[in-house]
Amino acid sequence: MSDTSPVLVIATFATRDEAERVGEALVEQRLAACGNVIPTIHSFYYWEGKLQRELEALLLLKSTRVHVAAIADYIQREGNAEMPEVVSVPVEGGLSGYLEWVAGQVDSKGPRS
Repeated sequence: MSDTSPVLVIATFATRDEAERVGEALVEQRLAACGNVIPTIHSFYYWEGKLQRELEALLLLKSTRVHVAAIADYIQREGNAEMPEVVSVPVEGGLSGYLEWVAGQVDSKGPRS
């Protein structure tokens, strides 16, 4: 897998506003080509020995492998979670034109349409 291989970065946030704020900043910084927010998901997990149930917002970012570490660093620095969820999934297929657009958006230095 090369540094320009497409990835889907998945992150959760306490609120829709936080997910949108972080996602938009990452797109503006050209670390992600685009983002989508699913405003309400039902999450459940163990934290500090207790089962937690939370409503969260899900942020999906399309980017390339080379930007994953910078995206994770930004989310950890700018988000409100003690231990944010940030995972990346390699994209194995898709429309070649769309994947080329993603790579072009994150590799460029200025606004593009």
